[in-house]
Amino acid sequence: MPYFDAASAAPLHPVARQALLASLDEGWADPARLYREGRRARMLLDASREAAAEAVGCRPDELTFTPSGTRAVHSGVAGALAGRRRTGRHLIVSAVEHSSVLHSAEVSEAGGGTVTRVPVLRSGAVTVESYAGALRSDTALACLQSANHEVGTEQPVAEVAEACREAGVPLLVDAAQSLGWGPVQGPWSLLAASAHKWGGPSGVGLLVVRKGVRFAPQGPSDERESGRAAGFENIPAIVAAVASLRAVRAEAEAEAARLRELTGRIRAGVARSVPDVEVVGDAERRLPGIVTFSCLYVDGETLLHELDREGFSVSSGSSCTSSTLTPSHVLKAMGVLSEGNVRVSLPPGTAEEDVERFLAVLPGAVAGVRETLGAPTPTAVAGEGELVVDSLGKLCPMPVIELAKVIADVPVGGTVRVLADDEAARLDIPAWCQMRGQEYVGEEPADRGSAYLVRRLL
Repeated sequence: MPYFDAASAAPLHPVARQALLASLDEGWADPARLYREGRRARMLLDASREAAAEAVGCRPDELTFTPSGTRAVHSGVAGALAGRRRTGRHLIVSAVEHSSVLHSAEVSEAGGGTVTRVPVLRSGAVTVESYAGALRSDTALACLQSANHEVGTEQPVAEVAEACREAGVPLLVDAAQSLGWGPVQGPWSLLAASAHKWGGPSGVGLLVVRKGVRFAPQGPSDERESGRAAGFENIPAIVAAVASLRAVRAEAEAEAARLRELTGRIRAGVARSVPDVEVVGDAERRLPGIVTFSCLYVDGETLLHELDREGFSVSSGSSCTSSTLTPSHVLKAMGVLSEGNVRVSLPPGTAEEDVERFLAVLPGAVAGVRETLGAPTPTAVAGEGELVVDSLGKLCPMPVIELAKVIADVPVGGTVRVLADDEAARLDIPAWCQMRGQEYVGEEPADRGSAYLVRRLL
């Protein structure tokens, strides 16, 4: 069964499996002890730290192993903010950061800090100018992911890091999605990553704090990991994580070129074979294995189930998945369609024939979901020069389906007022207008939900 969700968790690399099994026999003891077994465990831990530091591009004493990438982010943000409290309590994040960063920002705000959320372009990227413009005299820390986890867009980290350096502000980079492909460039100050993103075992994260960065670890600490990650180190998992990082780096150049060709084939094939689809994210500045698209008039959860039945494991940032009833914050910030959203993230070693079969299966799966949903006759009444579509109580993609069914009944220049109380409509109706060449006039309050006004141009 083709697994196409490597951006969530990559399959365990064979080298990681071998290293894990071997180190279970050698690295079980307490590395803080001076007897033979402890010294052996310490040698494994020190060697892993040196190898990880080489891959990251930092000093070994700047790198801490944490229980997860999320913990690395939380510890990094909290420690950097606390260490620079005399400067101020202003934090900068992008609007498309991973939830671990955004949750840290919320905690900072709840504690009295201020947060600037830098918007992104429709491609999902920030501009260097927008980050530089957000810097203030009281800015304690800025955060920017190296590449987006949902759409694959790479961020201008090196340029933003330079702007932050000139302003004397440390930059924390969430490199979870990109570190397996290469080191992060630029004068960044802190970095976080997670081993299960590159084929290591889960439960191992990296936190790097450059020398000279003011940092005050928060919460109880002990003598382990420089006081930045309390608790007994999982040495077998750490050894396996670093071994897999070295292995994927050795394969990265050739595999990146191969996966870029496959994801490029998916981008072109989806746009060609599936009607009413929007391929999102930057077409050039993107990670090798990620391609994301959204399909009009499709329920995202149903589409994922259909693809699962066909043997494909994919994920979604759609507003209509079972885990959430609101659009993905990434798609929302980009202003792109969220209906029927599919993220395909290919792990290294993906077979070409699996991609071709996916492209053969997808059009039928989308068509089947659209047919199952149908296009129910909307409740439409004539107003003064406009139609009113009552979609109250209906979840996406129904408000857009009902809008699409009546737009042809409106004379050119006439309007349709869509009443909806599903938050996804706020994103998907403007996106539909852009895709279909109609004018989105705006949103107005209504007795229930909101009224979305659309003018027919074509």
